[in-house]
Amino acid sequence: MATEFALGMNAKLYYGAAGSSAATEMGNVKDVTLTLEAGEADVTTRANSGWRATAPTLRECTCEFEMVWDPTDAGFTAIKNAFLTAGMIALKILDKAGGQGPDGDFAITSFSRNEALEEAITVSVTAKLAVFRSWTGS
Repeated sequence: MATEFALGMNAKLYYGAAGSSAATEMGNVKDVTLTLEAGEADVTTRANSGWRATAPTLRECTCEFEMVWDPTDAGFTAIKNAFLTAGMIALKILDKAGGQGPDGDFAITSFSRNEALEEAITVSVTAKLAVFRSWTGS
């Protein structure tokens, strides 16, 4: 039986106008990290035999990625403008074309330029979910 796995190079990041589902593929990205976490509530009672009990509360979604510094690239410009105007941008972060992942409006909370001596100038981006639209795929 063959094992199925996904390669990072086949993952997709889409962007678009806030309030709509992101549909334009962003090709100028590398090293994307999608972090999904939940807060915790202590729901321990005396009836739990001396064990602490925890329940998940509010979830959060953060997407971090790098882009080559390219002011002529439409995706780069959209991310930069969302940061500079404190606006939102629609992002969809999928594990493959037609795959699964979050779709929503994100706030760009970090747009840091990296200027390594022997590398292309890049920008490190942090996007945090502001409006959850849906989980795409199954």
